[in-house]
Amino acid sequence: MKQPGIRTLSLTPLAFAIAMAATGAAIADPGQPRLGSGQGDFGGAGLMQTPSARMQPLGGFAFSLSRTAPYRRYSLFFQPTAWLEAGFRYVEVENRRYLAATGDRNNLDKGIDFKVRLREEDRYWPQIAIGARDIGGTGLFAGEYLVASKRWHDFDFSLGIGWGYLGNQEDFTNPLARLDERFERRSGFSSGGDGGSVNLGSLFSGRSALFGGIEYQTPWEPLVLQLELEGNDYRHEPQRNHQQQDSRVNLGARLQLTDSIELKAGWQRGNTAMLGISFSTNLATVSQVKRDPPPADLAAAPATHDGDWNGLSRELEANAGLGVYRIHQDGSSVVVEGEPTRYRSLAESEQRAGRLLHNHLGSEVETFRFRWHERGMALRESVHQRDDLVAAIDSSEHAVAYRHGIYSHALLEPEQGELLYESTPRGFSYSLEPQLEQNFGGPDGYLYRLSANFDSEYRFNANGWLSATLSYTVDDNLDKYRYVGPSDLPRVRTHIGDYLAETDIGISNLQYTHTGHLGGDWYAMGYGGLLETMFAGVGGELLYRPFNGDVAVGLDVNWVKQRDFDQRFDMRDYSTWTGHLTGYWQTDIEDMLAKVSVGRYLAGDLGMTFDVSREFDSGVRLGGWATFTDAGSDFGEGSFDKGIYLSLPLDAFFVRSTRQRAQLAWRPLTRDGGAQLARRQALYDLTEERSMGRYWEQQADMMR
Repeated sequence: MKQPGIRTLSLTPLAFAIAMAATGAAIADPGQPRLGSGQGDFGGAGLMQTPSARMQPLGGFAFSLSRTAPYRRYSLFFQPTAWLEAGFRYVEVENRRYLAATGDRNNLDKGIDFKVRLREEDRYWPQIAIGARDIGGTGLFAGEYLVASKRWHDFDFSLGIGWGYLGNQEDFTNPLARLDERFERRSGFSSGGDGGSVNLGSLFSGRSALFGGIEYQTPWEPLVLQLELEGNDYRHEPQRNHQQQDSRVNLGARLQLTDSIELKAGWQRGNTAMLGISFSTNLATVSQVKRDPPPADLAAAPATHDGDWNGLSRELEANAGLGVYRIHQDGSSVVVEGEPTRYRSLAESEQRAGRLLHNHLGSEVETFRFRWHERGMALRESVHQRDDLVAAIDSSEHAVAYRHGIYSHALLEPEQGELLYESTPRGFSYSLEPQLEQNFGGPDGYLYRLSANFDSEYRFNANGWLSATLSYTVDDNLDKYRYVGPSDLPRVRTHIGDYLAETDIGISNLQYTHTGHLGGDWYAMGYGGLLETMFAGVGGELLYRPFNGDVAVGLDVNWVKQRDFDQRFDMRDYSTWTGHLTGYWQTDIEDMLAKVSVGRYLAGDLGMTFDVSREFDSGVRLGGWATFTDAGSDFGEGSFDKGIYLSLPLDAFFVRSTRQRAQLAWRPLTRDGGAQLARRQALYDLTEERSMGRYWEQQADMMR
């Protein structure tokens, strides 16, 4: 049987945003008004140079480009909760050189922003938000603000007070200086430093000024006009890059081409043109109409089974996405054991399977029990009453009673009753998929490699399988790869360009994996082989995960040896032990998953990784991480590792249901410090069905 899995695509979120905008058919329209919803020049909801108190809809995800000489800005912003907006940006300075580059390249500065909504708008009160720009790195454009926005008919008004870059006009003395004299002066960052840290002492300090603006929704719906008052004084630009400013008032317009693509233009500083474009989507509502086989029609009356259990097993997989291990009958109950192979929702698989069982089994069977496994590991059992299911399908009036009769619990007892059917999962599966690896922000400029991956797997039994991935380079520009950053740590990641450029065809994975359920809430996994592009070795993982619990704990330990650049079977001299103790907490705060890992990284440094993510109703998971180690000054540029990622259910983009996922990740720099082994599977992901998640909501959705 074909097994579900995770497809890891090294695409940047930039490529994803553009691709999603180009395939707008798969995006559900969030139905939000255009007024106040545009991306500013710096990224994030705002006017042009200034922010507003507005937010994107929950799940909003936008990539923007803008140019106001001498700056080009590339930004990516997202809305993980209704009250928090976050994002990052690159600012290309056209008249300043990138000192680390070998050629004549413009300087590129990186920054991170966030904005928190303090109060929602109502009839009398404006929406109020507080935020900060460029809080990490060199802080060239760092600034903080408090802003309010109020809608009145076709107008949206914003007014705020800004500090730092947003307050350089110094309209008045910083009001916070009355509370503490430390707010009188701003301690900045030294240009050209390593950056990567947050200068908390500078927040809301130094010069302050007013900013704001008005947006007007014209009678022609796609067009919005803008009037903006800036708080920045361009005579105080960073890197001594002072600009003439004839006016603090900026004029602009936004033109919505589609639900996902918007053009921007403006006249700023009284003497400079601005042009921009933004691509947006909504991660919470992305979906695709399905062309799955319809659920089986219910038979008029229970039948007497003809003994063709093999045929029933095939139907269960083809229509219900249930790969059957075993079928038992225990008195008036039929127990079906297996693993999900197609539908993301176990509720859908169970209701489809229930129809088939009703059509094939005699009237003596009163209860259907589904025992769910993954890679041979028992996870949970769901119990359905046959008569209640039939009644709910016949009439929606019985749907509530049917749902109340379902119960799900951990698998506590071994199989009982008469064994009617048994099959061992075994066989070969494969897929061919594109992969785009990109790097932007380094001294060598934009680097990419487009490859074709042949991903295959041979399954020996329920618990053991051999996986292999062969990568072929279709096109690249890695001949421009020159710069390898300074590092006093072992080169465990910064030779990435050599791995990508050395050969056109390589083995990125070849490993044997075996899983086991140790009983109760304990699971284990062992693996060995060519574990990833850069390392081979052996390892194992142990996971404690209570059924439907909020907390889980895992431990992985690995011995690895560095692979040669040609990605075949030769090895380099470097070897090490690496592993982490990881705690998982499914919080009640916006349904966020928090992970903390403590351990030893590939370069031998010790530290912690913090990871926070949120899964939307669409199945898309948005997250970010930060890693801090004891490498100190040896860590190199950036001081600590950080990045964001998206885990995408391919089900949301295809017309046929699938449990496969794709992973997209972005990190500003490739470092040796804080580098983790890129393990192909993790037990927490494989045991996701230990959590009930949205099971009850999905049961209700299936009856509508």
